[in-house]
Amino acid sequence: MNDQQLLAALEGQSISTIYFIAFCTGMCVFLSFLTVRALYLMVDEEDRTYMDPLPPGLKLIWPFVQIISHFFCSFLPYEMMERIEKKLQYTGISYLLISEQFVALRIVSTFIGFFGGIFAINALGNPQPVVVLITTLIGFFLPDFWLSDTRKRREADIIRAMPVYLDFITMAVQAGLNLQGALGQAMEKAPPSALRNEFGTVLRDLRAGLTRADALRRMADRLDIKEVTSFVSAMIQAERMGASLATVLALQAEQRRSERFQRAEKLAMEAPIKLVFPLIVFIFPVTFIVLGFPIVMKFLAEGTL
Repeated sequence: MNDQQLLAALEGQSISTIYFIAFCTGMCVFLSFLTVRALYLMVDEEDRTYMDPLPPGLKLIWPFVQIISHFFCSFLPYEMMERIEKKLQYTGISYLLISEQFVALRIVSTFIGFFGGIFAINALGNPQPVVVLITTLIGFFLPDFWLSDTRKRREADIIRAMPVYLDFITMAVQAGLNLQGALGQAMEKAPPSALRNEFGTVLRDLRAGLTRADALRRMADRLDIKEVTSFVSAMIQAERMGASLATVLALQAEQRRSERFQRAEKLAMEAPIKLVFPLIVFIFPVTFIVLGFPIVMKFLAEGTL
């Protein structure tokens, strides 16, 4: 057998190997799809009538989250699930998913980070295993980062919307409605926000038979925000002392509005300090380059440099 025949045989063998690997990969993907589909059909259908819609990114991995939540997370300790549920309540994510689903989301995110690191190593040709470790850790802690960011945005939204809602409630109470009717009017007239959902929960608690103090205290415990806690304490104290509810609401609305202006003034005074780093790192070097380039080119043309 000459060299050309040997080369042709090797090429044919390599092509056959590639086809075999492609066939095995396709079969693995197909069997994996059938397995995931069969497991997903075994999961109880979820009723999301009273829950928030899933974000687009979460919809893609939601079947895996449901499978892990159903077959694995249901065996986790109750104390652990209770701590996670309280954390979800503080961030408002409890309207989106439950504690078991959050644990499943962390597991799926960790696996995505692991396989993403392996793909990055193969794509970049970097054999360093530390890349896989870093991407796996990022995937593990990514749900916590998401919770923290959601918590900050939700807290800012609630604090910003409080004066508006308190004004609506104050006007309704001054018009002769009780607190339950005033909350109903505020939910109809005020703009949608996270605070609207919380006041809706308070309204449902009142209709279920809870006292006004207990319903408001439950809202303060769910949110754990200083401004909301101060408002609830003032309302409970006014109810105990027999003070005018409209007067207390008006004072609370004015105080929340004053605090909002103070926060805006604080952010305005912090803006020049925050601009120092971008100016030094980005603006000043570009300015010096634009101004100095013609001078350097002139010196080079004259042979001075």
